[in-house]
Amino acid sequence: MRLIFGLVLLVGIGLAGFATYMAKSYIDQYQQQLAEERKQRAPAFETVDVMVAARDLKYGEKLEKDAVTIVSYPKASLPEGVFAEETALFPEDARDPREVLFSMVMGEVILDNKVTEPGEAAGISSRLVDGMRAFAIEVDAKSGVSGFLRPGDRVDVYWTGNVGQGNLRTEGNSSGSVTKLIEEGLPLVAVDQSADMNREEARIARTVTVAATPQQVAALAQAQSTGRLSLSLVGALDRTTSSVIEVDQYSLLGLEAAEAPEPPQMEEERCTVRARRGSEVIVAPIPCTN
Repeated sequence: MRLIFGLVLLVGIGLAGFATYMAKSYIDQYQQQLAEERKQRAPAFETVDVMVAARDLKYGEKLEKDAVTIVSYPKASLPEGVFAEETALFPEDARDPREVLFSMVMGEVILDNKVTEPGEAAGISSRLVDGMRAFAIEVDAKSGVSGFLRPGDRVDVYWTGNVGQGNLRTEGNSSGSVTKLIEEGLPLVAVDQSADMNREEARIARTVTVAATPQQVAALAQAQSTGRLSLSLVGALDRTTSSVIEVDQYSLLGLEAAEAPEPPQMEEERCTVRARRGSEVIVAPIPCTN
């Protein structure tokens, strides 16, 4: 009896071991197939970690650490100017945080041209590159494109004023009331006191501020003091260059240019002396002394 019991026990242990082996083999095979399937589903491109907005960010907002997060981004599609490390976006030696230059939505990659330098305010000075200056132009509803100008737009600047003497016009030159293109494609950095490029509402501005070289600033200042400036909005994708544009009242109305009258001829001065001989008066020419 004991022999039968021992034999049954050995058979049971063997079956249990075999079942355990089979279960382990099945699990290992299943895990291997699952790993291969996951490997096939995995992206075939390399990714890198970049800093993105953790929530919607508005212009002028201070960029704090709780406003950003790290996500994986395809390395082949990586835009220029990303922040791959938190220390690059938030330097340890910075006293004040960066500020947002462009509104960003949650999940948008933070680029260096969308935020200021640490401690720098999101104002006009942050929009000026080396060698450029800010110049304010007075505008109204007519000269300011009916209030549809926004920071980031490009404009052509036209000058209207009077040149020449009266209604005279010399050959090849305009005279009288003249409108001329003096600068083209100047970028706007502010409208009134706002430099927010995401402003959508139309607003009649009193001044617009453009970025220009010192030479252009001098030309604009001279033009603004001697006539009236008008702005023309340039298309966002327009990269054409205009030729010399100048229109006066004669070319506008198709009139012939008035010819300048000949200068009056100066009569030769003659000096005389009169002498009386009896009842006769004699006039004799003499050299003029003055």
